[in-house]
Amino acid sequence: MRDTTQTDETAHTLPTRRERLGAFMRLKTERKALLGGVGALAAVGLALSGMLWNESKATEVVKLGQGVASVEQQPIAAFEPRPQPAEAEPAPTASESPMKSGHASYYGNEFSGKRTASGEVFNPGELTAAHRTLPMGSRVRVTNPRSGDSIVVRINDRGPFHGNRVIDLSAAAARSIGLIRQGTGQVNLALLVR
Repeated sequence: MRDTTQTDETAHTLPTRRERLGAFMRLKTERKALLGGVGALAAVGLALSGMLWNESKATEVVKLGQGVASVEQQPIAAFEPRPQPAEAEPAPTASESPMKSGHASYYGNEFSGKRTASGEVFNPGELTAAHRTLPMGSRVRVTNPRSGDSIVVRINDRGPFHGNRVIDLSAAAARSIGLIRQGTGQVNLALLVR
């Protein structure tokens, strides 16, 4: 007959109640930590997506003197200076009368199609400008002293009415003398006298 008693080596013992309770408490603590980490990660993800959503919808605002203006989002190639046609330059017989130097700004597409003070429709692609006192139709050489670039513009509007600025250029004029990236800049003015 066989012996039915088991030796200590082959006996399987169940964990005690205390061991089972300890293991259960460890699992419960680990579960809480895991859920807390997943929740924190989800909160950070939502916060980042909210910031990106707001940033993509927001327009940049630049302070201009006493007011503000939005900056239109354009590809960088739109800001590169473009060569102007030869007929944009005045005849060499014209003499120039130096005027007050100061800060220039530009106004662009937000005024496209609107009437200027001269009555003509504003086109940001033309070489025009606004001045407070010069007669309409006056031709002015605007020179960027930093680069030496200059352009001749025709006065067809009144302004600028921001702080100490002396002239508001069309976007095409500002681009041709390298002011489009800065938005404003120091310029020298000379009235063309025929």
